[in-house]
Amino acid sequence: MSKFEQIYQLTQHLFAQRTIRDPASEFELFKPESIDDAFAVQQQMIELSGNTVTGWKCLVPLDNGQLIFAPIIATAVNQQACCAIIASQKGDEAVGLIEPEIAFVLGQDFDANQEYSIEKIDSGIRATHMALELIQGRFSADYSASYFEKLADGLSNQGLYLGPEIDKALAYQASKVNITVSHQDEVRSFNGIHPCELPQNPVYWLVNYLTSKGISLKKGQAIITGSYCGVIKVPMDTLVKFQYQGLGEMQLKFIMQHELA
Repeated sequence: MSKFEQIYQLTQHLFAQRTIRDPASEFELFKPESIDDAFAVQQQMIELSGNTVTGWKCLVPLDNGQLIFAPIIATAVNQQACCAIIASQKGDEAVGLIEPEIAFVLGQDFDANQEYSIEKIDSGIRATHMALELIQGRFSADYSASYFEKLADGLSNQGLYLGPEIDKALAYQASKVNITVSHQDEVRSFNGIHPCELPQNPVYWLVNYLTSKGISLKKGQAIITGSYCGVIKVPMDTLVKFQYQGLGEMQLKFIMQHELA
């Protein structure tokens, strides 16, 4: 079997896990062994989904050489009162898994095989928004997935909630943001710190990395660049309020996505 056929089989398997009630993204027939393998799977996943790319998740390259990037291939939920999510099931309890982030929405295309300055990228960002990355663990709990397997699988992304627009100048200064998550009588506060110092830093890297790989970024795509406080569990069917101190707030309810097999 050729490498292309192996990658396609893995892509089909991983794509199917996104809508299975008890996903298991581990795949014994072929395991990606490089960033190029994982990248090829991601690109085939986009084609298999039939969706346009809503956006990208990313960080700046890690000190150990790992690259953190993945396409967001689900339709973005944009400022709706309810957000359908594939919940994490722990016994009888279902919870949503989310990460509070800032999204950078592109106001222009960035063409493949071009290199862009920081100034050009800044001018091409149309707006900044409060955002929640929707998280879905798709490997079995007792399986230790490799970095390349996780990268191929989309780094646990299941979608994006694009919240209210926030002031771009303030977003660019948001190295630290105190975040409050409240629902019913429970209030949780986090001293949020961006993992890449400033939230726009990964955007500069991602644009030029993707264009160097022959990928164009499109006007309207949203780029999220890392959680201020890791993964947060939120209740289902309950109004949840998110406050980013000095930036904005939003309220929404997470409901169960009913497309699982």
